[in-house]
Amino acid sequence: MLDKTDRHYRYFARIMTKHALLYTEMVTTGAILKGDADHHLRYNNEEHPIALQLGGSDPSDMRQCAEIAARYGYDEVNINVGCPSDRVQSGMFGACLMAEPDRIADCVDQMASHTNIPVTVKTRIGIDDNDSYEALCDFVQTVSSAGCQTFIIHARKAWLQGLSPKENREIPPLKYDVVYQLKKDFPQLEIIINGGVKTLDEAEQHLQRVDGVMVGREAYSNAYLLADVDQRFYGVSGEPASRKTILTNLMPYIESEVNQGTAIKHITRHILGLFQGMPGARQWRRHLSGNQSLTIEKLQEMISTLN
Repeated sequence: MLDKTDRHYRYFARIMTKHALLYTEMVTTGAILKGDADHHLRYNNEEHPIALQLGGSDPSDMRQCAEIAARYGYDEVNINVGCPSDRVQSGMFGACLMAEPDRIADCVDQMASHTNIPVTVKTRIGIDDNDSYEALCDFVQTVSSAGCQTFIIHARKAWLQGLSPKENREIPPLKYDVVYQLKKDFPQLEIIINGGVKTLDEAEQHLQRVDGVMVGREAYSNAYLLADVDQRFYGVSGEPASRKTILTNLMPYIESEVNQGTAIKHITRHILGLFQGMPGARQWRRHLSGNQSLTIEKLQEMISTLN
């Protein structure tokens, strides 16, 4: 979800669901400790509850970043042990760290003992030929003993050599039964399932077997999926907001950001998928992405013509 779940997208998502936990893009420890931390970490107060997804493997660096995240007011810090890209591997974080459960345990211990916010781990079910259920259980047991009580499990293994990140999201088969079994064997832990979930009906089925569901790319490319989350899962009454209402509610934010110097396209790129699967969706995307002179006034005019 790099370059997707930035603060503009998260504000847009929060208009549709007030309760779902939102995650940042993965931010590396180096970007926070040696770069522009505020650029990577600032967010809108409306985004709560919000989790920082952190990439790194040095326990001291991870502790410092967790402390900074706590000062920023994040509700959770999540360690990414699932990303399979070459760049991530060369930096010693992401899925390659499944082979080093003790290192992740050290990171969790340092982070959890120096902050009061939950430290969680997002991982795969295995990597390369190290994909036995026993290895997965060993990883979870080792990391949970250091203080991690929540695991987000992408129900695919990752091939670190030979497959691109995109292929790693599609080619290794989904094995939801492995995640279900993990919940049975670790009932005291919060187990959240991830991977290939495209509908709320599917999410509802998973919730009969695990504690939570993370939806990634579908929540971006087909954003209106989020509009019914609060009604389906959080007991909120009433009908989901219409697409027109969502966009109308987003306009004050767009106006405020543009007045502060944000280019309008940096926000509108996130709403391209709002009409996914609807008549006129292609035209909507074309108007937004192909209009180099798009202004607030033109966007308001587009919204006013919606049903």
